[in-house]
Amino acid sequence: MKKEYWFILIAYIAMQLSSLFGVPLVLFIADALGQNPENMQILAVAYWLVISFTVTLIITLLLLRKEMKRGLDRDASSAASSAGWAVGGIFLALIAQATAASIENMIGIEMGSENTQQIIRIIEASPIVILISSVIGPILEEIVFRKVIFGSLHKRFNFFLSALISSVIFALAHFEPEHVLLYSAMGFTFAFLYVKTKRIIVPIFAHVAMNTFVAVIQLNQDNMQKWLEEMEKMQSFISFF
Repeated sequence: MKKEYWFILIAYIAMQLSSLFGVPLVLFIADALGQNPENMQILAVAYWLVISFTVTLIITLLLLRKEMKRGLDRDASSAASSAGWAVGGIFLALIAQATAASIENMIGIEMGSENTQQIIRIIEASPIVILISSVIGPILEEIVFRKVIFGSLHKRFNFFLSALISSVIFALAHFEPEHVLLYSAMGFTFAFLYVKTKRIIVPIFAHVAMNTFVAVIQLNQDNMQKWLEEMEKMQSFISFF
């Protein structure tokens, strides 16, 4: 593995652990400035997420600058083909997610992700965090888990083994071992898109779009429920006649 890739992995791991001191630091600064609203704890988490993810992305892009200057792999798909796979990849990821969720439900694992719900609560407290969950986070994850980990493994092993190892690591990195199948299914999908096009931007696009879609659905869940209730009332009214 290239030394730049090792530095990227170290930066990503450090980011994941940084909240242990970052959040208390934000709380200390807020208290020193006399800022102590009721939801300061969740705001501190939100602020640190924005800071740590943004800094890590900048570090990652700086480490990859030489590679980006060299341009695309000569076997990379054309722009038109890549665009098609990027859009199609959104549906592939959603299908993979739905299929994995159904299997988990069949074997007794409750549907729903505590990780997703926690992120939604943070977004509701500080909307800017949606940039982390929907854009910066997916970009970092695709670089780390697909380009660095999967890409390095795929140079030595076949697709299935490389995708399996990187996808399980991807799943465990979300700290929800009960949903390892769900996250692994998405990991396989994004790895397939990367291999198919040899452009990391393709799984990045699909991942960003999928996370954005999920965030929008979750944030508007109450409104959708009200809409469904209104539709049921209207249906009952029509049936009356």
